[in-house]
Amino acid sequence: MSQIHEQVQDYYGKELTKSEDLKTNACCTIKHYPTHILEALKNIHDEVSAKYYGCGLTIPTELTGLKVLDLGSGSGRDCYLLSQLVGATGEVVGVDMTDEQLAVANAHIDYHKEKFGFGNVKFLKGNIERLFELGLEENSFDLIISNCVINLASDKKQVLQDAFKLLKVGGEFYFSDVYSDRRIPQHLVNDPVLYGECLSGALYWNDFINLSKEVGFTDPRMVEEEPITIQNKEIEEKCGDIEFNSITYRLFKLDDLEKDCEDYGHKVTYLGTDEDPETFVLDNGHIFQKGQETAVCGNSYRMLNESRLKKHFEFQGDFSNHKGFFFACPPTEKKESTGASSCC
Repeated sequence: MSQIHEQVQDYYGKELTKSEDLKTNACCTIKHYPTHILEALKNIHDEVSAKYYGCGLTIPTELTGLKVLDLGSGSGRDCYLLSQLVGATGEVVGVDMTDEQLAVANAHIDYHKEKFGFGNVKFLKGNIERLFELGLEENSFDLIISNCVINLASDKKQVLQDAFKLLKVGGEFYFSDVYSDRRIPQHLVNDPVLYGECLSGALYWNDFINLSKEVGFTDPRMVEEEPITIQNKEIEEKCGDIEFNSITYRLFKLDDLEKDCEDYGHKVTYLGTDEDPETFVLDNGHIFQKGQETAVCGNSYRMLNESRLKKHFEFQGDFSNHKGFFFACPPTEKKESTGASSCC
C-alpha cells in the first residue's frame, strides 16, 4: 500500500473520530437539504451521522430500483440514505478501505434493516483505485456516487476509468469533491494534514474536465459549486493564494455524446413528475420549468432521453438535421469564484 493510502487510513481511522475533529471546512457538508433527504436523514443511526465527512449532496433523483455504488462510503451515511430511496427492489454497495469506518457502517446494518423494513446494503473493504479486485462487474451499476473522496486517491484517472466501466450505458457518476483553481505544488501534496483535509489532493478543475473526457465521460456537467474558505489560519497560510471549491458533477455514460453542444432542433418539456413538481435541474446551466418547452443541444437531449430521467419529459426532434453549433447552451464548467462563503 502506498504512503498516501496509509496516511488517509490513519487520518480517517485514528486522527478523526467525529465530524467535529476536522481542522477545516473542506470535508464538511451543505446545510440545506431537500425535504425528502431531511426525512430520510432522520432514520439514520446517530453514530453513522457523527462520523460522516462529505462536501456536498451526492443523491440525485429518480432512484427507485437502482443498483448504486458508493466510492469511499466511510461510516455508511450516504449508503443508508440511498437504501431508503432505491427501496426494497434496489441495491446499494459501499466501498471503503478504512477498518474503523467500515466497522461503524457494518455495526448498524441490522438497525437500518429494521428501521426501513428491508435490507439492501452491503459494504466491501477495498481501494477505490482497484475496484475490479472486489469482484464488481462491468456495466452493472445504474448509478455511482462519491462524497469528497476522489481527491484522496493517488490515481484519480483510474477511479474515473473504472467508474465508467462499471456503469451501464445510460447510467451516471454523480459526485461531490474538492477542486482547486491551479495545480497543487508537491510540497503541499506531501503534507498529511492538508491531504487528509481534502485540500492538497484536490484536482485542478481543468485537469478533472480533461481526465473525465479522456476516460469516456464526454460532456461533464456541473450541478453545484461552493467556495471553500478553510477557516484555519495556519492551513490558510500554507495554501497561500490557492482557491478551493466544493463542486458536484454528474457524468453520464452515453453513446454518441459530442465534444461540443450541437444544434439539431431538439426541444424538451418537463412534466413536473420528478421530486420537485415545478423545476428540474439537470445541471447549473440547464434548469427546466414544468410545462415550458425548452430548446436543448443534442447532448442534453440524450442525457434526458437515454437515461432513467426519460419518463419526466416530453421530447421533440431527432438527429437527422444538424443546424450547427448550439449557442444557447449555458456553460456548465468551472466559473471564477464569486466571493468567499463556507460550504457548511
